[in-house]
Amino acid sequence: MYLPHQRGPLHDLPDTPEAYDAVLADVAAQALARLTPEGNLEHPDALDDIGDTSLGITSLLALAWQRSKDPRLPEAVHRSLAFHLRERVYRDDNPGYPNLRVRNSGTPYARYVLEAGAHPIGDWPSTVWALLQLVNLLDAADGLLDAEQRADLVELGRGYWSWLTGTTFFNPQEAGNQAIGCVVGGLMLAGHLPPAEGEVLRARALSLYEEKIRAHRVGDRGALLVPEHGGAYDNNYGPISLSFLAQAHRVSGEPVFAEDGDALARYLDARLTVGGFDNGGPRYSEQHSAFESVLGLRYFSARIGADLGRYRGDSRWARHAVKPDGGVDGHFAWMLVWQIQDPTRWHRTPATAPARHQLRAGSVSVAFDDRMTPALIEAAGTYYLPAATHRQHGFGPVLDGFLLTRPMGEVRVHDASADGLSAKLVIKPVVGRDHVLRHVRSLYVTDGTLLWTAVAVQRLPGSPYLLAGLPYAADDGDRVRRVAEGAVASAGALRLTHPQTPGIDHFDARAELTQEQAAFALALDPRGYGSPDEGWSHLVSSTALEADPLPDGPADLHVFAVRYGSGAPLTVTFAQGEDGLTVRTDAFTAVIGPVAGDAHGEPELTLRA
Repeated sequence: MYLPHQRGPLHDLPDTPEAYDAVLADVAAQALARLTPEGNLEHPDALDDIGDTSLGITSLLALAWQRSKDPRLPEAVHRSLAFHLRERVYRDDNPGYPNLRVRNSGTPYARYVLEAGAHPIGDWPSTVWALLQLVNLLDAADGLLDAEQRADLVELGRGYWSWLTGTTFFNPQEAGNQAIGCVVGGLMLAGHLPPAEGEVLRARALSLYEEKIRAHRVGDRGALLVPEHGGAYDNNYGPISLSFLAQAHRVSGEPVFAEDGDALARYLDARLTVGGFDNGGPRYSEQHSAFESVLGLRYFSARIGADLGRYRGDSRWARHAVKPDGGVDGHFAWMLVWQIQDPTRWHRTPATAPARHQLRAGSVSVAFDDRMTPALIEAAGTYYLPAATHRQHGFGPVLDGFLLTRPMGEVRVHDASADGLSAKLVIKPVVGRDHVLRHVRSLYVTDGTLLWTAVAVQRLPGSPYLLAGLPYAADDGDRVRRVAEGAVASAGALRLTHPQTPGIDHFDARAELTQEQAAFALALDPRGYGSPDEGWSHLVSSTALEADPLPDGPADLHVFAVRYGSGAPLTVTFAQGEDGLTVRTDAFTAVIGPVAGDAHGEPELTLRA
């Protein structure tokens, strides 16, 4: 089976003017065939995310007219805009909407579901989306809209902004992408207002960003991020937020949007594998955006000098939103408009500077979590997740069911490179069930094709083993295929174990079940509202690679060695000396300095091929 949402890298999509003109021509052809006598451009099967979608198609037609001057398009724009103004602007409070600050205001808004009271919680983002479709149409209005329609559209924009920022609570879903999108809408609307009024609105938009969005950032993996649906980052909505930050910077020139976008882009680059796979987040654990992310990934790939376009998008939404039959939907249409307008091109080569939370070279990558435990390992096109044992998740030594990965003090990191090799040393102080403080030294070395890990810890009582990951998925052309094994070797005995207990909280990689499905099944709230990250944290056990220590390691240490990317026999020797711990394989020699580090407590590592 294949993972449904993670497909080809986004930078593989042609983004020339000719390619975009072909996309717009296809949208125009579908829209002209769909346009009803009333002027409706909504997809016939659309039920939710609908209140802005006809207007979104209208904005795409306006852009197509700007570029092609197709004589069929002005009438379609006029009729479809009239439809939106007449049929899709709501002024009566939606029954059950929980986030109003002012009742019966008569202020206009857009609905997530057209039926009154059917699903009012989505009205806030739908109104943000409607505002963004509206300002894009205003941008294309010269020579297309008459004075009356343009005035009506500006007045509606004022109303949408007032509803979003005064009639309701701001950002009621704690969704960073929605909130930044609202600010972008305000910044763009300001340019269509009289100068004095526009300046007031612009100042209000900037203050909302500073006080309601930026001030509430949360930390993850060394970065401060705008929270997304209650978590620091979501692998679907995070790149969408990056697109909003790109547009905010494009239209305002304010440095803060570039600075925050740079930080988010570097964070994303560090957590993203070479192959573009990622998982995790408080909303959709494995669902990736596609065209919605292109603007931000492309814009900031150029700014930070990283190949962010390797991000695997959902190619079914490669250019615009579609329904299951492949027909165009107007949802998120502004992202297609902006990426067509933005002249930035992809930066396609990796960043060269070492990143604390990443080790990357060639086709190998390790993404580390906040505690500097691998969150995702990639080698030979196979992806390994942290395995679970006794409700504990990670990569690291296990003794009597206790996983020694949670730091009880400063985690120290040192990067090194030599002769085509790249390495990262991580030293963690950890406490076991016996309350003894021990230092776990984990060395990761790659030649760009294979990944070696060597782990040393002060000798443990009993029979410890190394929890070495859950083989989960592998590249298969431009798709990602579920797997239950990988090419791995160990210097000690190696086992691939599977849960013996049935149940959703025991993840067997051999089953036709995705991590996302299991995570949502374990979440406290329904799918789409619960946090899959939180749900997955309840996992009791999983398929796991377990590696025994070397039988002839140093007398005072337990040492483990595993290689990802090849199952051929692995020979490793460890020797304790005055300079520290020497690790020798057939590919490299590494000397790990004393646990205490140098005179300043910094870890010491020397490496040679």
